[in-house]
Amino acid sequence: MVGEKKGTEQQDLIRLENLVKIYGSGAVRVKGLKGINLTIKRGEFAAIMGHSGSGKSTLMNIMGCLDRPTEGHYYLDGTDMAELSSDQLSAVRNLKIGFVFQSFNLISRTSALKNVELPMVYARIPRQKREARARELLERVGLEARITHMPNELSGGQRQRVAIARALANEPPLILADEPTGNLDTAASVEIMELFSRIHQAGATVVVVTHEENIAAFTQRIIRFSDGQIISDERKVPVCF
Repeated sequence: MVGEKKGTEQQDLIRLENLVKIYGSGAVRVKGLKGINLTIKRGEFAAIMGHSGSGKSTLMNIMGCLDRPTEGHYYLDGTDMAELSSDQLSAVRNLKIGFVFQSFNLISRTSALKNVELPMVYARIPRQKREARARELLERVGLEARITHMPNELSGGQRQRVAIARALANEPPLILADEPTGNLDTAASVEIMELFSRIHQAGATVVVVTHEENIAAFTQRIIRFSDGQIISDERKVPVCF
C-alpha cells in the first residue's frame, strides 16, 4: 500500500507528524496548525477541545481528508494521505470515515432511510443490500418507526441520529463528529453522546470536536488546542450512563 507505515505504528489509526497548516500568502500568512504530532489508536474515544480559532476545526478538516496540510504528514490506517489523488481521497472519505456534523447535513427532501443509504450508493452496494443495512442502522439508533419520515418531520435529536446511522453505513473504522450536539438541547445532547459511547464500545474509533466540557466528559481522552498547538492531552475515565 502506498506510504504504508510498518511495525507497531499499524496500531495507530491516526498518526500526525509535524503537521502545519498555513492560510494566506506573502506577508499575510496565518498558521492554523503549528507542528502537530499526535497519534490516535484504533478503538479510542477522544475529544478535541478548544475555543473558536484554536485550530481544532482545521485539524478536523485534515483528519477528514477535506483539506491537506501545508507541511507534515497525515497517516490514516497506515497510508500517507499526501500520496493520494483527489479521487483516492474521495474514496477514503466514503469508505474509511463516517462524518457527523453540527448541522446534520441531511438531504431535506429525502427520507431517513434514503439519507442513510446514500454512502452505500456511492460505494455501489446493491439496492436490496443497502436498504436492509439502512433499516438495521436506523433500528440501532432507535428510529425504526421513523424510516419514511423526512428530516423536517424529525426533532433535532432524531435528525442527528439519522446522521449517525448514515456515518456508520459503510462500517468505517473512524467516526469524526464536529460539534455534534451544538444544535441540541441538554437532554438530546446526552442521548447522542450515550449513542456515541455505545458505538465506541462496539469497536469504532470515535473523535469528537467540541468546546463543551460536559460533552468531552463522555470520552476517554481529551486533547486541548490553543493557538494552533496541543496544550494538553489527558486520558481519563469517561462518565457512566
